[in-house]
Formats: sequence, C-alpha cells, structure tokens
Amino acid sequence: PNSACSRRIMKAWAGYLDNITAIGPRTVGSPENEVLAVNYLLEQIQAIERESTDAHKISVDIQRPTGSFSIDFLGGFTSYYANITNVIVKLEPRNGAEHAVLSNCHFDSVPNTPGASDDAVSCAVMLEILNTLSKSSEPLQHAVIFLFNGAEENILQASHGFITQHEWAKSIRAFINLEAAGVGGKELVFQTGPENPWLVQAYVVAAKHPFASVVAQEIFQSGIIPADTDFRIYRDFGNVPGIDLAFIENGYIYHTEYDTSDRILTDSIQRAGDNILGVLKYLATSDKLAKSFEYRHGNVVFFDVLGLFVLAYPARVGTIMNCITAAIAFLYLSKKVLQPKTRAIHNLKKFFTAFGVTLISWVCTLVTVLIVAVFISVIGRSLSWYTHFYVSVFLYGTAAAANLVLVHTLAKKFFLKNMNEQYLGDIFFDASLMIWSIALAVVTQMGLCSAFICTLWVAFPLLVKLMIHKDFYDFFFVMMYMLGMFVPYLYMLYLSWTVFEMFTPIMGRSGSEILPDVVLAGFIVVITMILSSYFINFIYLVKSTKTTLITLTAVFVVTLILVCSGIFFPYSSDAANPKPKRVFLQHTSRRFHDVDGNVVKSDSGIWINGFDYNGISHITPHVPEINDTIRTACEEHAPFCGLPWILPVHFMFRKNWYLPAPEIFPRSPLHFKVLSKELMPWNSVRLSFEVSGPSHMSLYVRPHEGSVLSTWSLGDGIPVASLGGDYFVFYSHGLQATPWHFWVELTAPEKHSDGIVSLAIAAHYFFGEDQKSPQLYALLERFPNWTFSSGWSCTYDLFVF
Repeated sequence: PNSACSRRIMKAWAGYLDNITAIGPRTVGSPENEVLAVNYLLEQIQAIERESTDAHKISVDIQRPTGSFSIDFLGGFTSYYANITNVIVKLEPRNGAEHAVLSNCHFDSVPNTPGASDDAVSCAVMLEILNTLSKSSEPLQHAVIFLFNGAEENILQASHGFITQHEWAKSIRAFINLEAAGVGGKELVFQTGPENPWLVQAYVVAAKHPFASVVAQEIFQSGIIPADTDFRIYRDFGNVPGIDLAFIENGYIYHTEYDTSDRILTDSIQRAGDNILGVLKYLATSDKLAKSFEYRHGNVVFFDVLGLFVLAYPARVGTIMNCITAAIAFLYLSKKVLQPKTRAIHNLKKFFTAFGVTLISWVCTLVTVLIVAVFISVIGRSLSWYTHFYVSVFLYGTAAAANLVLVHTLAKKFFLKNMNEQYLGDIFFDASLMIWSIALAVVTQMGLCSAFICTLWVAFPLLVKLMIHKDFYDFFFVMMYMLGMFVPYLYMLYLSWTVFEMFTPIMGRSGSEILPDVVLAGFIVVITMILSSYFINFIYLVKSTKTTLITLTAVFVVTLILVCSGIFFPYSSDAANPKPKRVFLQHTSRRFHDVDGNVVKSDSGIWINGFDYNGISHITPHVPEINDTIRTACEEHAPFCGLPWILPVHFMFRKNWYLPAPEIFPRSPLHFKVLSKELMPWNSVRLSFEVSGPSHMSLYVRPHEGSVLSTWSLGDGIPVASLGGDYFVFYSHGLQATPWHFWVELTAPEKHSDGIVSLAIAAHYFFGEDQKSPQLYALLERFPNWTFSSGWSCTYDLFVF
C-alpha cells in the first residue's frame, strides 16, 4: 500500500510539473505567466479543495500588488513593480488559526526558458503537499499558507508584495522557501534563521532525507555567489525566520532552455516532497511556532553527515567546544615542545622551522598554481575543465601536490639533513596541528559557524596521537593513524564535492572579469593543502619521493600540453548532459538627446554579452562578424555607459560587443513624458515623469557634477546608488498596469547650462511580437548548438534635464 501511494503521489507531482512547463516560458507580464499559469494553478487548487476533508478550511486569494523597495544585491539598486501576480492558498483548521507557517515557490521563469527546476518543480511539490494535507482527517494546530508567487525572477518582487501588503502575512511565524540553483538532485538547506535554532531542529527531526550545511549558508550570505532568493525578502522586510532549500545538481543548465521536466528525476521530486511535507507538518503542529519570538536567540551550527542525518547544536555550544579543543591542542603542543626543559630551546627552533616550512610550502604552491591558471587564461584556454571536470584535478591538483612534495623534499635535503626521521615526522605533525589550532581560534573569534571544520581537523588527529603514544615508525601506528584521520578526511571530501558541484557551473555565468581558472585553481590548492596537512610528515619518513614527484609532474605536464593544444573544448551540446555557453543578445535602438531635447546621436545594433571569461572567442569561427573589432565603446557621458542593462551587472561584464543592425520599431513603443518641473525649497528641483511601455523597463539616473539626487518617489525615498555612482531602477508590471508615475528631486548649483541630470530609460521586449526582429532571429540561428543564446529587442533613450 505504501509503494502504491508513493507511485500515485509521484505521478501527481510529475503531472503538475509537466503541465506547468508545457505552458512555455513564463515571463512576468506575459499571458503565459499572468493568465495561463495562474488559471492552471487555480484549477488544481479548486480540484484539491473539492476533495478535502471536513477537518480543514481552504481559502484562496489572488493578489496583484504594486510597490517598490531598494536592495543591496548586485551592487545596489531600486525595484518597482505594478500589478504582478500572487496565488495564495491558506489551509487551516475549521475554527481558524491565529498563527501560520508559509511555504513559498515561484511559477514565473526567466525569458526563453521552461523553468522546470526553477521553480515549477517546487510549485508541483507544493500542490501535492496541499493535496495530501487537505485529505488528512487529522486537523492542524496552525495554518499553512502556500504562496505561488509570480515574480521571483524579477528580483524577488512578488514575495515583497506579499509580505509587506497581504493581510495573511501578519500571521506568519516561519517560512520554507523552495528554490533551485541546479536541476534536480538533492535539495540543500543553505540558509536558516536568522537565529531561531528551533527551526533547524525542526528540520533535523522531520526531514526524512536531510542535506544541510552551515558552510553553504556562510558562503551564500558572503555574496560570493551572484544570486539571491525570497529568503532575503521575508527576513529583511517581514522579520520572519525561515529555511531556504534549493536543488543544486547540474547547475550547467540552470536558467537555460534545457531546464525541462524530463531532466528532473522522480526520486528528486519524491525526496523533496517527503522532506518538505514532514517539516511543514511538524511546524504546523508545533507549540513553538506560536511563540517563535521566545526562541529567537543565537545561531546554530548544522551539517549533514553523508546525507544520513544532521548534526545541529547552538553556536554558543560550538564556541565552547572550539575553545576547549583549541586549548587542549595548545596545552599538548606546549608540553611537547617545552619538555624536557633542557631541550626546550632546541625543540622550539625545530618546531618553528617546521611551522615555517609548512607555511612556505603552502605559499609557494598557491603562487605557482595560480601562475599556471593565469597562463592558461591568457592563452585563451580558460574553462577547459568546464565539461571535463577531471582536467582541473589533473592540471591543478597534480601541480599543487607536486609543489608541496618538492618544497618539503628540498627542506629535508638541505635544511633538515642529518636529523632523525621519526623526530622530523613528529615535529611536522605538531606544526600542522598548530596551524589548524590557530585557524580554529581565528575562525571562532570571527563568529563563523563553519569553525566546526577546524575542530574536526584538530580533535581527531590530536585524539589519535594522545591515544597511541607512539612515534612514526611502525605499521600498526600508520594503520591507526589512517583510521583516526578517516572522519575528517571523509567529511572534507564530501563537503569539497558539494562545493565543487555548486561552484563549477557558476564559473560559466560569473561574467567576463573573473578568471574562472584562477578561482578553481585556488580552490583546488586549498583543498590539497587541507587534505595533505597531516600527511606531509610522511615525506620525512620515506627514503625518497622521486617516484611520486616524477609521476605527479608527468601527469601535470601531459595535461598542460593537452589543455594548451585545445583538445578539451569547454562546452558541450550532448543531448543527455549539455553544458552550454551562455550568450545574451539584445537588438537595440538608441537615441541620445541634449538638454534642448534634440537627438544628438542615434544608432542601432545587436548588443552581445558572453556570460563567461571566454567572451566570444569560441563563437567568432562560427559567426565571423562577431569579433573584437566591434567591441562596445562606453558612452562616458551617459549612465551605465549608455547601454541597456536589464540589471546593474555592468561591473561583471565589461567586455561586450555591438554588431550594427537596422533600427527596430516596436509595435508597442515606450512613451516617456515630463509631467512637471518644480522649484522646491533649498535650491532643489523636482522633475515628475510618466512612463508607459512593455512589462520590463530599466531606469538609469546620473546627477551631473555639482548636483545631488536627494530624494525620489521610489523605494523608501532614499536613493541607493549602484557600483560606479549611477542609480538603477528595475521596473516590471503584470497585465493592465496603469502608466508609471515617479519623480526625482535634485539639489543643483545655480549655473547649470548643460543640465543637472542625465536620465535614460530602456524598454525590454521579452515576449510577444516585438521580442525578436528578423535580424535577431537570423543571427541566433547561426549560433552553434553548444550555446544557449537568449535574445530580445529593446530601445534606449537618454535625456538631459
């Protein structure tokens, strides 16, 4: 009966997923997103409501909010939305409930993609969870609110509209956000809180297939990964704690045309459904939810052990454990080095020599391997490992290992000769223990929960050494030593693979300014140093490292030659496992006006951005006219270089190309009108505008020298500058939106013959008859099949006031 039930549930999930993705790309403002997807969700919800038991009450609401906010994501910008769509369902006991837990997914997708994993699969899971809970005869203690939000890809707009404006938002005490950074696989808990350790404990108790890491949380919240989720909105604007989950496997096809429902295994959907259903039921019947404010204290350290179970404990307990572990290690080292007293000075000298040699070996290894990575980038062979991951290990891993072995071999031969080998092995073990103990103390002092990793690398080696009480000389000790290292090494390999799985695909969409080979090489060096830290001492115990050095060097040299020859092509069009190059093309018409309103310059062309460091070097052989002779020139007098950025990512993509093309004439053109110019107190000028146009528009503002943008009608009224000093506003609307009215206020000098502000607006046509011109269609057809080329049309107008 259980297996039959599971098959029925999986069939339902798969049906929901297939039907949502069959609608096609669901861009905000398109009929597919605002009508077809919404109608489908409502049909399924109504069918679920008809079959629900009398223990529950189901309420449904369609919200179409309008609002604005500022966010420090991507360097900082302001967002404005009008009439976007949320589909909201509340499942509660018959007598109602005062408190609620929220489950959030989004049904919109980025343009030109089916968005199966991001995020249709999560909405499919939520529909089936709603179905399962509603058919249960067991009443819930609290309400469960299911938010199917229709504008997450527009940088978190719909969640902001819900949490700041909807009446049900006031009852929410916790949330679960379902996201994707890949296609299928395990769903990783990569953010929790803030604080509220009881939420992590709820996941630990209720999730059947746990996969969670505080390391991922601290990496994500550091801003290294150029992405964000609705978690930020609920945390910052709703002051609600929650859990953020995301699929992370196969990020190579995230936000591409290959993100289709057939690539998501039913096992992935099943485990996600089991976990989320378990956690939602736990929270909806928990006494702690109603008094969540009483448990809002302290952060929590959490990590899963090989996906089997999760260990979680308060951060303050972790701090105590870390301090005790570091103190024991320092006491052990002090006793080891300073006794007997007659040899204390000699022991200290040798100890600090070993400590210094170890640090020097790390620095030399890092510098050498990074030089190789820069060389690979300069000769145009970057990302050779993107499709063939083993190449990065053979190239950078062997180089790192060979360097470490070489430095220690030279130290043994020239600086530490005629010394007892067992003593050297012991002293280098102590040096590694000292480095890890210092790292543990520093990371703990920084308040990072990831310090538990350092604790593993101090506690287990120290425990082995204290228990065995032998020097490095016999087979029994080596076996026991390896056994004692098993736990930290196994966990480190598991964690490293998880991080590799997340980061490697990101290198294909990290922009033109970051050298991906340098990033990956640096990461491999760090992993190599960590994994070798307690095995370097064996170099001083063996008679010769010649064979090891020759083998590592040979593998490195052969791999380097093959990489330089270009045999490892970065991208793949393999139907079963594509790893495409991402290219965005915008057929653009631009007009630049002077302070009198005259057009002083106009042009049109197809603006091209490659999403990785390789730019268009691999595309030029297929489309010869796209080459470095058409590199885009920056219009220095215009905000954001006079280019129609859909987001303020100009600092990530400084290399782009502009292929001349005929002017475009959208059937639904942008209308921009100055409503008024008012002189305000304190020598300020207020300019009021009206804009109507397509569903997506970008506003760029640059005050002239001496002028200051003091306030505006957007966000909280305080303008937030992007990187570089210009101001960026991301605008979107759903169906039937009224014209956009806004004003800006500037303080300006008395003499300003050349104007006080430059203001530009770009209109982006992501769907419908205006999306792609014949010239853009023709160009896209010529791109090789190992690319994902996303194209749309846009207009750009610059004005001076």
